[in-house]
Amino acid sequence: MTTRRLPLTGVRVLELGNYIAAPTAGRMLADFGAEVIKVERPGTGDELRNWRLKAGTTSMLYRTINRNKKSVTLDLRSEAGRDAVLELVRRSDIVLENFRPGTLEKWGIGPEVLDEVNPEIILVRISAFGQTGPLSARPGFAAVAEGYSGFRELVGDPDRPPVRVGISIGDSIAGMQAAFGAVMMLFDRQRQRIHGAAEAVTGKDIGSDEPLADRTVDVALNEAMFSVMESLVPDYSAFGEVRTRTGGRMEGIAPSNGYLCAGGKSVVIAGNGDGIFTRLMTAIGRPNLGEDPDLQTNAGRWERRDELDEAIGAWCAVRDVDDVVAVLEDAGVPAGPIYTAEDLVTDEQLRARNMIQELDVSTGEEILADVAFPGITPVIGGASIPIDHLGPDLGEHTAEVLAWLGLSDPEDDEVGDDGTASADEEPTGE
Repeated sequence: MTTRRLPLTGVRVLELGNYIAAPTAGRMLADFGAEVIKVERPGTGDELRNWRLKAGTTSMLYRTINRNKKSVTLDLRSEAGRDAVLELVRRSDIVLENFRPGTLEKWGIGPEVLDEVNPEIILVRISAFGQTGPLSARPGFAAVAEGYSGFRELVGDPDRPPVRVGISIGDSIAGMQAAFGAVMMLFDRQRQRIHGAAEAVTGKDIGSDEPLADRTVDVALNEAMFSVMESLVPDYSAFGEVRTRTGGRMEGIAPSNGYLCAGGKSVVIAGNGDGIFTRLMTAIGRPNLGEDPDLQTNAGRWERRDELDEAIGAWCAVRDVDDVVAVLEDAGVPAGPIYTAEDLVTDEQLRARNMIQELDVSTGEEILADVAFPGITPVIGGASIPIDHLGPDLGEHTAEVLAWLGLSDPEDDEVGDDGTASADEEPTGE
């Protein structure tokens, strides 16, 4: 547990939503001091509790993504649940949700209601395709959004169907954008308050109240992924270029790939800088390639990428990964091993920056000691901030929060302990 003052201390966030996208945004805010109150369905809670469940009742995935939060169980469709949520909105700075557009409105807690309850509330909404446009009402997980963004078309080998990466990258990127949007709006709200104080003193019209629409962060999963597609669209628009899958390579950049080493582990080598390329070819005993006039630019090297990868691959194949990395480090060539989970938990660099943090964790049935979890990023103060606590048990903080609100006992059936969300109320994300 950290004793330092964190940047978002004093900020309260109401998190409505399941899976990964909105909870990732909530986790990032909670990591840096915000009080994040996560509302879950009574009985079942966030479905992430059961994803990749190896033992017990609560997965490590849930414990990781929902760390540093409080869990409250409420039925958002019940009158008591609605009243509790609105009372939380009254006392919060940010509402974070990732339901299908129109769901909050159906429950009677749409933007107009939230604005009436708290005229300064910041609303952050994550959905498959955004709150407006012809596809806005369509449900969708990040896997679908990755396809719509152009991202999935570029992942995999050119002679095989597109594949997905091994994490929910669309949800995670959308969550990061949502967290950034929330902090951006907090900054703007504070600036408006300062301007308002200055206006009261000077009489000058410096700042003014803004409608909720201008305090709403609208994150679409497909747009979040589209935003990281670099020059995919400009290259097509300007030159008619349609990029295709290139496996472990990056279009137009060579040599840069993963190579199998002796012993079965692999290495990433990025020798695509002009000067770096010459040093790489010297290090692998192929100075002739380093001096070849046709290979002095990326464009030329890309044309002969197969030849270069064959030469580098043959050199790596008879050396173990540590030897390869050591030789290339001495030569000033960017290279590094492709880590497994086993490598990550023992990595000296991660350990030095407190990026591997070991905590006792409950599976819901037993306590596992010293389980390694990823630290908090970005780093401030030279090392990762200590994790305060892992994702809470279902409803762990219901009694505490409702008592603070002055509402009925959490065991009261009116609060909605038997409620479940129907299929058309599924959150967006996976």
